[in-house]
Amino acid sequence: MRPQTAEATLDLATVSPVVERYFAQFNAADYRAVAMLFATDGVLVAPFEEPIVGTDAIYIYLQAEARAMRATPVEADITTHPNGTQQVVVKGRVKTLLFSVNVRWSFVVAAANKIQSVEIKLLASLQELIQLDRG
Repeated sequence: MRPQTAEATLDLATVSPVVERYFAQFNAADYRAVAMLFATDGVLVAPFEEPIVGTDAIYIYLQAEARAMRATPVEADITTHPNGTQQVVVKGRVKTLLFSVNVRWSFVVAAANKIQSVEIKLLASLQELIQLDRG
């Protein structure tokens, strides 16, 4: 049986309540609450970083690296697999004090409504990334 894919609207709560909470709590800078959305062995794969495993490590990473960031989801797609897991792909923007960049978040949400993993990819060309580095 093939996974079913459905286009989602910007109302993330109807797509995946846990993904909606991820963005709400991230934007509120409540990084402890964000980390608690992950499974105990959950994984955050941030750009240019090794995978960050476990809720404590995710909290420490976000506390250090995500300050003053704001994530704005623009579109989302969801695929539900026969085993009950969901893949939720969200495209949007992240704004920092210095720049704004297009981003894609690929969430794997377990049947228990915990984030198993999220991979964050910058959707920028090499030239755009070089310009970001120069400030």
